[in-house]
Amino acid sequence: MSAIRPNIVYFLVDNLGFGELGCYGGGILRGADTRRIDAFAGQGKTLLNFAPEAQCTPSRSALMTGRYAIRSGNHTVAMAGSEGGLVAWERTMGDVLSENGYATACMGKWHIGASDGRWPTDHGFDEWYGIPRTWDESLWLDDPWYDPERDLVSHVMEGRKGEPVHPVTQLTLDVRRDIDLEFIARSKAFIKRSVDAKTPFFLYFNHSLMHLPTIPRPEFKGISGQGDWADCLLQLDADFGTMLDYLDELGIADDTIVVLSGDNGPEEVQLWRGHSGFFSGSYFTGMEGSLRTPCVVRYPGRVPGGAKSNEIVHITDMYTTLLRWAGTDAPQDRVIDGVDQRDFLEGQGASAREGFPYWMGDVLYGVKWQNFKLAMYSQRTLTEPAQKLASPYLINLTTDPGERESFDLPYLHSWVGVHFAKILGDFAHSVQREPPIPAGAPLDHVPLLKHA
Repeated sequence: MSAIRPNIVYFLVDNLGFGELGCYGGGILRGADTRRIDAFAGQGKTLLNFAPEAQCTPSRSALMTGRYAIRSGNHTVAMAGSEGGLVAWERTMGDVLSENGYATACMGKWHIGASDGRWPTDHGFDEWYGIPRTWDESLWLDDPWYDPERDLVSHVMEGRKGEPVHPVTQLTLDVRRDIDLEFIARSKAFIKRSVDAKTPFFLYFNHSLMHLPTIPRPEFKGISGQGDWADCLLQLDADFGTMLDYLDELGIADDTIVVLSGDNGPEEVQLWRGHSGFFSGSYFTGMEGSLRTPCVVRYPGRVPGGAKSNEIVHITDMYTTLLRWAGTDAPQDRVIDGVDQRDFLEGQGASAREGFPYWMGDVLYGVKWQNFKLAMYSQRTLTEPAQKLASPYLINLTTDPGERESFDLPYLHSWVGVHFAKILGDFAHSVQREPPIPAGAPLDHVPLLKHA
């Protein structure tokens, strides 16, 4: 394999809190020694300020398109049975890499489209095996008010580029529990075919954990001694290790970029609750526990091993960065929010990003700049009502990581306003050039681009 066209494995973990992994202060403190992931962190760069969006769908849309989810109309989780997802006009990482000679596969949850024209195989992926929406649908059959004869039936789906997507089996708790083994088996087969064909590949691996319901496979049940949740954390760690071992077995680890990250903050539902570690808050909020999730990048010979950074990297940046490492570029005919972080990740300078605006649904919740945050809404957890602040809080995250104070007395930090204003002004200007795609827009919707 040529190092100029590296393979890419993006291992996305569902609802991974900042405080879960050992390399982020969790691990044995959460009842499970995440030794494989921790060792992996020593081989790459650990990002302590990696910013996803606040929900599964927005984060996955942002990763796949390099655009804030508010732009693509995927700024909130679509209700089952409703029209939603990426329009045909959007160009995913799968689209761009496929057009540039990469073999592409998506395993696991897609969650940014559940109808013809919006499947992964409609957006650049050669093959897909997974679910259209979310893992909690595996609980439907145990719901006494659910009627499969009347209501939507949730399926595991399969598709190949150019062929119709079709259901494989109904999503049940047993299927949900064991499904990552199928993702691993299919991923290995895809990688082996690509290597044999001497074709660079992009594997988008969406692991089902740590999304509710967190139920371990039989071989992990009880081995932590700390309950199902910790057993699942061990299972996640082992599955990731299995994929790393396969890259070693085929002799391609040095030619493969591997990214492990979460898609948003931790699970909040009590039976399966995760942990945000050093920070506060759950997913579906504007707290740092929602706006930070683990991310480690390994690229042998390019990204120094054992490095750590608290500089901001947004999930959209992965789009632009990975495409450029692959020898191609992001589309030039639309607004792309992701910035090129190659120099930063390779240890050649500071992050190319100083901040970003953040939303909950279509509501602007605030804006971040370096270690400062301007919070316009107060909401600490998913289950707590959001309160619009009459006067936004200016929070210094270095002195107040728990976001408990609205002022960092004796310092008011009001000079930071100029940086917040620039970030928000730049976004407002971009929206004037390219209006956001409405949620639920028809498949053939194309933004009316304006020159400014």
